[in-house]
Amino acid sequence: MAIVGDEPYLPYDRPPLSKDVLTAQNPTQLTALPLPDGLDARWQLGRPAVRLEPRARTVTLADGTRLPYDAVVIATGSAARTWPARRPPLPRGVLTLRGWQDAIALRAELAPGRRLAVIGAGFLGGEIAAAARARGVNVTLIESAGQPVERAVGTVAGRFVATMHREAGIDLRTHTTVRGFLATDDGRITGVRLSDHSELPVDAAVLSLGAVPATEWLADSGLALEGGVRCDAYLRALLPDGTAVPGAVAAGDVTRVPHPLAGGAPVTLGHWTHAVEQAASAAHTLLHPDEPEPFSAIPSFWSDLHGARIRSVGLPGLADETRIAEHELVGERSLEVSYHKEGHLIGALTIGRTRRLAAYQRDLQAFRVATSCGTPASAPGSPRPLHGTTPEG
Repeated sequence: MAIVGDEPYLPYDRPPLSKDVLTAQNPTQLTALPLPDGLDARWQLGRPAVRLEPRARTVTLADGTRLPYDAVVIATGSAARTWPARRPPLPRGVLTLRGWQDAIALRAELAPGRRLAVIGAGFLGGEIAAAARARGVNVTLIESAGQPVERAVGTVAGRFVATMHREAGIDLRTHTTVRGFLATDDGRITGVRLSDHSELPVDAAVLSLGAVPATEWLADSGLALEGGVRCDAYLRALLPDGTAVPGAVAAGDVTRVPHPLAGGAPVTLGHWTHAVEQAASAAHTLLHPDEPEPFSAIPSFWSDLHGARIRSVGLPGLADETRIAEHELVGERSLEVSYHKEGHLIGALTIGRTRRLAAYQRDLQAFRVATSCGTPASAPGSPRPLHGTTPEG
């Protein structure tokens, strides 16, 4: 078995990069992952794949090495979305956060009293802003939408998160975009130009504009690439006509997979738990081709902001209705929100009430099963009691 990676490191845990790695005194052990004993693998590290040839069943690496395969798992993840303008080149000090080296470079910028602009107030941008503020950095968080995380979890949770940011001393600017950068003669960033025609002096900036599936190396493969590697329910990579590519599966951020909670529409889910669950499902498909099992795990994610744990299950971004079960910003912060589409539960989010998600998870699982079987699912999607039925988190 050959394992190919574009970075020169063994696999590591990515969630701590935007949290603990930026704030801990010694971050080197925070991302370590245990490897299974007896793993018979040939590590091809620091040598990214540049071409997949499904008919020949080969993968070509950047150094020209060709690796034949009987089966291939496409798990190249995603890359940070870059600044849309190619010219002029970005000044030094404009960073992104995706891998270990990115985190170390950003960490070096986070000294007390320095000025940081975080462009994009999604969950990643929010975590970066919170970590920087915890280190005494003066942070301006810039968001084009009306509230942080609004696109992912709606305005109610967005306003709650906005209050948390502002109470932590972060200068949150919504309905605002960045038009360009200011720099010294030798190319070091000194400020950003905003859409209100003002100029914000900064010492560094982080682009947190979302992620794009890492599929450039598959451009000539013939695979269907529509916002990621298009897969069937069994995580088999597909051709444009919908037929499965023999011996090829995909897992993680790079995939676009149909999901029952989305009515069978394809979704891309860039979260750690989703990648782990898809890996197991893709492996099952390869090892048991005559008995594949559809991937239908309930999506979930978590985020840590200003000492609060945010947890979500389902697909809140698809909701047409939001219901508030609890909303408390004074004293002990707590939020419980459920998300519905056409009257059916499709997601939930809590802040400071993690244990309450178990009941939502069960309801979503029941709805998924009922939907997959083609039977009515009114009971699992029915309105929940005001404060749920499980112990408080």
